[in-house]
Amino acid sequence: MNQPLPAVSCGSTYLSETEVAVYSCILENQQTSRKSLNALAELEIPREQLEAAVTRLKELGLLRSHAKDEAVLVPVDPDLAAAALTAPIQESLQHKRHQLDQISVEFGRLRARFLEGRRRGTTGNIEVIAHLDEVRAALNRASDECREEVLSSQPGGGRSPEVLQEAISRDTALLARGVRMRTLYNHTARFNAPSQSYVSVMSGLGAEYRTVHDMFGRLIVFDRELAFIPDREGSLGAVVIREPSIVTYLCSVFENEWAHARPFADAAVDGLESVAKELDGTILRLLAAGYKDEAIGRRVGMSLRTTRKHVADIMETLGAVSRFQAGVLAARAGLLDEEPDADGADGADGADGAHGRRDGRAGAGGDEPATGAGDVGP
Repeated sequence: MNQPLPAVSCGSTYLSETEVAVYSCILENQQTSRKSLNALAELEIPREQLEAAVTRLKELGLLRSHAKDEAVLVPVDPDLAAAALTAPIQESLQHKRHQLDQISVEFGRLRARFLEGRRRGTTGNIEVIAHLDEVRAALNRASDECREEVLSSQPGGGRSPEVLQEAISRDTALLARGVRMRTLYNHTARFNAPSQSYVSVMSGLGAEYRTVHDMFGRLIVFDRELAFIPDREGSLGAVVIREPSIVTYLCSVFENEWAHARPFADAAVDGLESVAKELDGTILRLLAAGYKDEAIGRRVGMSLRTTRKHVADIMETLGAVSRFQAGVLAARAGLLDEEPDADGADGADGADGAHGRRDGRAGAGGDEPATGAGDVGP
């Protein structure tokens, strides 16, 4: 039996062009010996390369010596040679598959005990998961077991292409099972090209997306029975909620926000000025309420740098030298009187002075992708 050969590097081949030419020549010229190969006109190969090619072909099992004359080279069926060469590899793969199955079965026996032990350590139907990898595992289980509906609120101006690509396969599987998916984003996601592409693809499969100017926070609910919310601020953990009254309340919060949200469209289609004015109106109200730039950025889904640019522009337009004075001037101008309505109209007619000169920076300028693991991620 042939010994298995070392694996070739990526892009390399087991057979060189010279070896293929020598094998083909021996097929055409039956009863060929090493010595007669040198005399064949069609093989313009130096003797050293010819000898190396014959040796290699014999190692691969593609050539053998004639039973009655060892000097004569006999070509071997490539299928037989490949079968002999790959037999040890196939045997190794089968062994690895057996190991994978064994690990899955034996560790799987502990899953029920682990989940039961975790439930015993929780207070009622509320569970805190501290580590991000365990949060993702719990979310993946919930996604796999989901039967009817996923509600998701994803703050932030956009997410990286890698995160969105990961979300596509998972969300496609949910939609293929007939699960309804509804997701809320900040308006600033409209200015994020990867988010626009992702929403376009998934909307075509039946998912629904809307955006709001000021979100209530991150939330994921499966089948109106299981909810995930963030752990304390700054933590990568999550709180898992199964208590029916709390889950129902969280669903009602989502539904209220959904009712006042706009269907997702990219900034060019929906009107850049309209969305930008609404964002500026929200920033102005939060500024007047005493929020710091970091908190404003989190609320509207902007990076700190972009938020500070918006705040500076608003203060300059109002002629304010301090944040307090900006709030006073905005109140006197009637810019804080009304919230935006469901159609996105900013209630203050005189708001153009503070909102009307936004030049495309509403969510795109320097925004950092929001963290998370996709629509069904932390």
